Amino acid sequence: MGTRYEQDVVAWAREQAALLREGKFSAIDVEHIAEEIEDVGKSEQRELSSRMAVLLAHLLKWQYQPGRRGSSWQRTIREQRRAVGVALQKTPSLRNSLADPDWLTGTWADAVSKAVEETGLDLFPENLPWSTAQILSTEFYPE
Repeated sequence: MGTRYEQDVVAWAREQAALLREGKFSAIDVEHIAEEIEDVGKSEQRELSSRMAVLLAHLLKWQYQPGRRGSSWQRTIREQRRAVGVALQKTPSLRNSLADPDWLTGTWADAVSKAVEETGLDLFPENLPWSTAQILSTEFYPE
């Protein structure tokens, strides 16, 4: 039948929170709580990666389709920059992701895939051509 965690994670979470508040530490499901805590961090990183991929894809479209530039793309770029900035402000340790070459490579690959899918073009650079400072700068729009 499985554990309470496997049957209903929401009910399990409420139960574990109650046990913590009551100080019943010996009854706590330590292993699953540790996994859930780690997953929170991974979720935040996935959210940052998703926002960065959308931002980068729009910067690519901006650069490679100058004739199609419009306020919609500009709004998306501004909104993604704002959301990334908020995420970095609320969770400063996410800045480590921006300095991680593997994380950046994966995020760039996602961005290129999005841009190819949305434009039909397959001519984007293999490697990220902009610095993090440029990407996040409200003044930067690649030409």
